[in-house]
Formats: sequence, C-alpha cells, structure tokens
Amino acid sequence: MFGTLGGPELILIFIVGLVVFGPRKLPEIGKSLGKMIGEFKRASADFQRTVEDEVETEKLRKEISSAEYPAPASPAPAATPLIREAEGSVPTSTLLASTADMSGDKFSGSGESSSS
Repeated sequence: MFGTLGGPELILIFIVGLVVFGPRKLPEIGKSLGKMIGEFKRASADFQRTVEDEVETEKLRKEISSAEYPAPASPAPAATPLIREAEGSVPTSTLLASTADMSGDKFSGSGESSSS
C-alpha cells in the first residue's frame, strides 16, 4: 500500500515528529519505539516456533499411530530345554539323556565309571 520509504519520506516524518513532540522527547520516543519493535519481533518468532513445533509433533503422532509393529518372535524350541535346565524344572534323567545324545558321551550320572 505505501511501498518502500525513501530518503525524502523519512526526513518528512522526522520533521513532523520534531515539531509535534519537541527535541527533548523525540529521542525517548525513538528509543521506546525501537524496544517495542524488538519485542514484537521476538514475540512473533516465538509464536512461529511454537506453531512449527506443534505441526511437527502432530506429524510424529500420526506416524506413530499408523506405524505397524512386527509381532514378537516366539522362542525357538531348542532354547526351551536350556531355560528349563536353568530353572531346575527338568528331571535329571531327561537332562542326562539329552546331554549324552548331544555330545556322544555315555554318561551314566552315577559317578561310577563303566569299564568296557
């Protein structure tokens, strides 16, 4: 609407301000006007940052709600006897038989050595 202010326009505004407010009040008015513009810039930047953060948060919420999570993996059947051994719920005869089958040893579990 007004376009850019050039040199003649700024001089005219300064002269009108000098006549209306006087030479003693003009520096105080300029200082308070500068502070007001600075506060407005900070407030507008803070508002813009808040809006951008809310938009980003909403995008993340939509991504999280639409994400598909993989089903938890079931334990392998080979791991089950090891867990039971640690808990002590496997009978010792089953434990010894499975150990002999895996290693190829013929361990009787009685503490006596067998002679062949």
